[in-house]
Amino acid sequence: METFGEKVKRTTKKVIRAIIILVILGGVITFSFLYWGTYEDGVMAGKILRISEKGVMFKTYEGKINLETFGALKGTSPIAESFDFSVEKSDKDLIQELQAVALSGERVNLYFVKRYALFPWRGDTKYFATRIERLK
Repeated sequence: METFGEKVKRTTKKVIRAIIILVILGGVITFSFLYWGTYEDGVMAGKILRISEKGVMFKTYEGKINLETFGALKGTSPIAESFDFSVEKSDKDLIQELQAVALSGERVNLYFVKRYALFPWRGDTKYFATRIERLK
């Protein structure tokens, strides 16, 4: 026959095990959402100023696009605004195309997604270029 103390001990172990499993599962779900979830999906038009590999411990690809606000003020030069973005290291074709466009100075449409959180091995910004469209 099991004593009251042994029943409490067994029940406590079960509860603690269930709590640990729920905490780990909640952590995995939260991490997955922050890592792969997208907050915003959009496009920017402008000229790529630079694309470079940066970082000390984690090498990431970072870029800058010059957005020109056309038609804001009549008869004056366009107002220039630059915007920083990151590129997934695995997307080699996009990196090469961005480098070519940066050297040519042509206007492009840059498609991007905005992530929920920053991770140092992924990039310096929450904005990630997904594809580029060259304008004629």
